[in-house]
Amino acid sequence: MDKKIELLQTKREEASLGGGTARIESQHKKGKLTARERLHFLLDEGSFEEIGMLVTHRSTDFGMEKERYAGDGVVTGYGTVNGRLVYVFSQDFTVFGGSLSETHAEKICKIMDLALKNGAPVIGLNDSGGARIQEGVVSLGGYADIFYRNTMASGVVPQISAIMGPCAGGAVYSPAITDFVLMVENTSYMFVTGPNVVKTVTHEEVSSEELGGASTHATKSGVTHFACANELEAINHVKQLLSYMPQNCEEQTPRYDYESGDELRPQLNDIMPQNISQPYDIREIISEVIDESSFLEIHKDFAENIVVGFGRLAGRSIGIVANQPAFLAGVLDIHSSTKAARFVRFCDSFNIPLLVFEDVPGFLPGTDQEWNAIITNGAKLLYAFCEATVPRITVITRKAYGGAYDVMNSKHIGADMNYAWPTAEIAVMGAKGAAEIIFKREIQAATDPNEKWLEKEKEYSDIFANPYRAAERGFIDEVIEPSETRHKLIRAFKMLENKVVNNPRKKHGNIPL
Repeated sequence: MDKKIELLQTKREEASLGGGTARIESQHKKGKLTARERLHFLLDEGSFEEIGMLVTHRSTDFGMEKERYAGDGVVTGYGTVNGRLVYVFSQDFTVFGGSLSETHAEKICKIMDLALKNGAPVIGLNDSGGARIQEGVVSLGGYADIFYRNTMASGVVPQISAIMGPCAGGAVYSPAITDFVLMVENTSYMFVTGPNVVKTVTHEEVSSEELGGASTHATKSGVTHFACANELEAINHVKQLLSYMPQNCEEQTPRYDYESGDELRPQLNDIMPQNISQPYDIREIISEVIDESSFLEIHKDFAENIVVGFGRLAGRSIGIVANQPAFLAGVLDIHSSTKAARFVRFCDSFNIPLLVFEDVPGFLPGTDQEWNAIITNGAKLLYAFCEATVPRITVITRKAYGGAYDVMNSKHIGADMNYAWPTAEIAVMGAKGAAEIIFKREIQAATDPNEKWLEKEKEYSDIFANPYRAAERGFIDEVIEPSETRHKLIRAFKMLENKVVNNPRKKHGNIPL
């Protein structure tokens, strides 16, 4: 018996070394952690239970039968993060460059199946050279098996992908289907075709970092939600994200201890600029309204004219969508619409109530926007809000013009409670443009057209550029002092805790993709 136990211990030790000490040292020299080290920092101490430690590949082509490593390039299993169950896989670059084989894929699929059966999040730590070329179509089939499970798990359990190294070719589509993607600056990249192929086909010279690095995807493409300075920062972001989420679509978000006190915020009464065109940072309002230091912004550097993220209100998670007047006046465009739409749909999938701060002058005009389908992309955000069944509250702080008023969670598309500050202007368009259209003949016939224009602009503003017409119609439930905002929201969300909506029975809707 002792010899058999000794054999088991030897095999475990070999498996824990992955591709060997020399390759582990090479990984460290690149500033990267190993697959097991990453899991050590992610999971609660002593909670990891490994599944499939002794699995090896089955390939016999190209001399592969002579090189076999226990685990086959991926560490899989389950553990806890802050006491809550999660399923994990961590690709091991020291074994065949973390390349995906048939058995490698089977290990990942096994833990994804367990996650679905038991209703717990899946976290993937990606560090792979792609499909294992020596296995041909078998490895490609393995990717497809994973993609299918990603899709089946979507909206059932949260899925988070942390890109810790290369992720290229077909491998990028698994993270793309998951809910959140994190990347590490200077050591991770994602692209469908690498720099060499790009140069051959398009004659463009570009580095891996420029083509698909963390900064590129955080600012230009929006593929990644977080660009992290190092791997530990990425792991800590994963932990933070999980703290705002339920385990699955059937559960509610965790409730954190909260002692109620004076919920008025008098400083909000002075936050709005006197000049209607003057920008301000919507984050200042968010930070005053939600629980202290609880805001986790998502997609911070992409489509900055809209701010999305998680926060807590009286200890409960909420999703926040807010126009950002400090960037492009908070206008809605292609990227801001898709960014917000995806976030809204995630929150709705996992029972996270939605809070909207609205200050929007409309949709961005121009040929670039129209030719690149602002109509279809703007409709994504409209669709996302319309189908959302979680508690939904909107606070209009200033401008709410045109179709953008409708899109930003208006009463007409199913919002539960709609508040407006006294500074709100709810109208088809701004007073200046409206006066020019409505009173065009009078202005042209006037002795002093500019003076007449200003006069008519004031007339229109007095009638329409305020929240009271909308309140008279019931489109606004209450006009509130800014200082009352937090107090009102806490009570309203508590009132909506047991909200139930039964949408029409259907297989699924056809969102304009």
